[in-house]
Amino acid sequence: MRGTELTQFLDGLIERIDSYIQSSDEPDQKTVDFLNAESRRKVTDLSLPLEGNGSQSILDDIDSFLRQCVKTNRPEFMNPLWGGLNIAGFAGEVISALTNQSMYTYELSPIATLIEKAIIERMMEIVGYGDGFGTLTTGGSNGNMLGMLCARQSINPLSSLDGFDGSKHVAFVSAEAHYSTLMSANVIGIGHQNLVKVSCDSRGRMKPQSLLEEINRVIGSDRIPFCIIATSGTTVRGSFDPIRELATIAHDNNIWLHVDAAWGGSCLFSKRHRYLMDGIELADSVCWDAHKMMGLPLICSVFLTKHKSILRAVCAHGDAAHYLFHEDSKDVDLGRYSLQCGRRNDSLKLWIAWREIGDAGWARMVEKYCELSDYLENLVIENEHLSMMSERKWSNICFRFEADGYDLNELNTEIRNRMMREGIHLVSRSNIGDDIVIRAVVANPLIDEEVLRSLIASVERHGKEIINQIPSEF
Repeated sequence: MRGTELTQFLDGLIERIDSYIQSSDEPDQKTVDFLNAESRRKVTDLSLPLEGNGSQSILDDIDSFLRQCVKTNRPEFMNPLWGGLNIAGFAGEVISALTNQSMYTYELSPIATLIEKAIIERMMEIVGYGDGFGTLTTGGSNGNMLGMLCARQSINPLSSLDGFDGSKHVAFVSAEAHYSTLMSANVIGIGHQNLVKVSCDSRGRMKPQSLLEEINRVIGSDRIPFCIIATSGTTVRGSFDPIRELATIAHDNNIWLHVDAAWGGSCLFSKRHRYLMDGIELADSVCWDAHKMMGLPLICSVFLTKHKSILRAVCAHGDAAHYLFHEDSKDVDLGRYSLQCGRRNDSLKLWIAWREIGDAGWARMVEKYCELSDYLENLVIENEHLSMMSERKWSNICFRFEADGYDLNELNTEIRNRMMREGIHLVSRSNIGDDIVIRAVVANPLIDEEVLRSLIASVERHGKEIINQIPSEF
């Protein structure tokens, strides 16, 4: 496309973008038109033609996608640990795609390299790392894997050269840690059985005394503890492990401490909530997703470590790429600190958004979300049909509908299923122990008190409809 045709196409594209953004403010709109996969496949043309359909088909296909996708920009979208639309971040995303930079060398991405380094250095200051380095990654899963790889490198500096027999090496995580820790155990070679899940207290926090007991048990079985992964903001309850106490145990036993702060890292902006990650400066590494509470478009995540040389050693495979990396740029090329070669520019959108609102803006955002979470928690407590299922400190609200004589797991599963089919309020179904709970997450800039009241009304309405239709042996 060129000339008038390109101009007309871009006009049509911008019109659709504007319509999608504006739709977030339209009342009584669905967040998704629910169809199961088989039905959606039948009503959607997904074929890939031998001969192209032409440029007009681009806008038609975009229309089809926008009509059927989950509207994550709507305020009723409270299912995962992210939601909403950051316009500054969106602008950065568009420019990143337009300019198509790859982040391995300064030569190919000069200004993007300096922007990413500035982001890493600023986030290290916030965490409390006086020295070190980091890299942008694909998310908390990749960040946790990097943390475990650095731990492996720390205990066995030749592991990336000679190989690694991980059958006797053990890592420790909270019983409520993210499932990506299992992936990390698989990738680095210790296996799932050498990932020890440490018991949690009633608030979902790893118990330091239990960790110490597990470490001693592992040592007594002639195995080697090498990594502890604490969680700051667990996926279901939003719990924060006691980092300072865990750091003492880690240091006393010469064990690497990594903190998965993919979800909770944003608390560090707020003077009111920073205490949740007290002691983070004592950790060896941390990952933090800006695409979660900070609202940047997926993906935008940072891995940071105090130990720059260890991260460099983990990623030393890049030294073989003589066609990319040269001696005169070794101190600036970011590819030397990343597991990836081709890597998109995810720092621009964060940099633009950060410069728009500053640290103070992020702090106001965190405090607003926590205040709205307080409000939703109070709505649950005040409702005779609902119960909180866990103490909360962050913006995860775990609750359920109560009714005497009913299987509450089946009842709340059906409530959530009906809400999903209705397609307005999207929340998560989760487990706390053996209990199935409804989990709403406040991490969307358009959520307000009216939306939260509407959510509670929806849960209550569906719950009452079910118990009025079905006998109590349900």
